[in-house]
Amino acid sequence: MVVLIAGGTHTGKTLAAQTLLERYQYPYLSIDHLKMGLIRSGVCPLTPESPDRLLTPYLWNIVKEIVKTAVENGQNLVVEGCYIPFDWQKSFGPAYLEQIRYFCLVFSERYIREHYGDILKYEHAAERRAQPGACTRRELLQENARNLAGCGRHGLPCVLIDGEYRVELTL
Repeated sequence: MVVLIAGGTHTGKTLAAQTLLERYQYPYLSIDHLKMGLIRSGVCPLTPESPDRLLTPYLWNIVKEIVKTAVENGQNLVVEGCYIPFDWQKSFGPAYLEQIRYFCLVFSERYIREHYGDILKYEHAAERRAQPGACTRRELLQENARNLAGCGRHGLPCVLIDGEYRVELTL
């Protein structure tokens, strides 16, 4: 089985992937790690500051082939990152889709307004960030509203984080 964990910055994608690694021993691939490896190696013409509209298709073209390879080999894999497009299902035929689970982590507007300090406080829960605290409340509100709308438009499930922060992904 391949698990895709999407969502905006600070929603806990890496923490959720780490939890699945510990619970099920499923390895995980951070799309951010892949991005930085490609950029630092000079293979990728983009930069970390390149807009998502350029990074997403570039990275997804690679990630979807990794997912296909894992499915074809009967391997479990968790892939986490914000570069999973909402139309990701178009990349796979029915046999692949049967082996893929998708989750999009989304903060509600209320959660962001009431817990912004906590969001920043726990931004290092699973990884060190290059620019701690660089995420503004306004950016979080906009990004999570876009992700919620994108899930709705594409009929995708989302894990809405609205009250207490608790993300339990059941496989």
